Amino acid sequence: MTFETVSVIGGGAWGTALAQTLALGGHRVTLWAREPDVVHDIANRQVNRAFLPGIALDRSIYATGDLKQAASGSVCLIVVPAQHVRQVMTEMRAALLPDTPIVMCAKGIEQKTGKTMGDVIGEISPDAAFAVLSGPSFAADVARGLPAALTLACRNEHLGRNLASALSSRQMRLYWSSDVMGAELGGAVKNVLAIAAGIVEGRGLGASAHAAIVTRGFAELRRFGDAMGAKPETLLGLSGLGDLVLTCGSPQSRNMSLGRGLGEGKKLADILGSRTAVTEGVYTAAAVVALARERRIDMPIAEAVLSVIEGRVSVDDAIAGLMQRPLKAED
Repeated sequence: MTFETVSVIGGGAWGTALAQTLALGGHRVTLWAREPDVVHDIANRQVNRAFLPGIALDRSIYATGDLKQAASGSVCLIVVPAQHVRQVMTEMRAALLPDTPIVMCAKGIEQKTGKTMGDVIGEISPDAAFAVLSGPSFAADVARGLPAALTLACRNEHLGRNLASALSSRQMRLYWSSDVMGAELGGAVKNVLAIAAGIVEGRGLGASAHAAIVTRGFAELRRFGDAMGAKPETLLGLSGLGDLVLTCGSPQSRNMSLGRGLGEGKKLADILGSRTAVTEGVYTAAAVVALARERRIDMPIAEAVLSVIEGRVSVDDAIAGLMQRPLKAED
């Protein structure tokens, strides 16, 4: 299992970064992008000015706007926004070669159904071999060849270890895990919590409050993961705690920077309107809270984020509500 040909479905920043590191690692990479300007730029200028400006891309990356043509690799990485995975997978399903592993790189939960990306793929292609790639990684860092370590989760150990070996490179180290659910939930929920961390920073509440929101947010992630069947050690690893620390700690994170804007008093519509890339936490928040309520999981920070996003409470009222909750034991 060498997986020499790789299909990367999604020409945003993360999809382009993965295409770059895989191409430099010797893979033949086909990158699909919906936007004609992105396809043209990569094909003719070896750059993605829309989503990853300033980084020269390897000339071997083949960019196309033909989804069915792009899906012909020996392994397929799905890097479109989480809320579009169902549509894209439905369009490309017939073009996938038999036994082609699907590696999910989107981090989110489907808002309309509350389903994980693995569940969505299972509905569309029930026989597909499925894996998840998740962990602390900014696209610009990976595209520039800076070191990163991520989790490659797959229930089939033989396939998972082969995928981790094949897709790893000198710059990107992949650790295999069997816990697909844990890897998915860590990547999805941390986006919601990063909005909360950004709000704290944007409101100028200080480093102590930031540390508190990240720590108590991680407690929520642990409770949520436990109820959903994730392994505790996965949530303590790269795709859980590692990704949470990165995303909550840097304005490079779209979710954290969106929260910071909200904390500064900007309107959600204005923040989203100024962006070309999707901020996943905005859409995953409703799904996470709905699942938590259904299972009676206590997630006050996620609830507060959703209330602010939906305009039901102000930032100050949301913060006050968290601080005034009944006192209890930390454990």
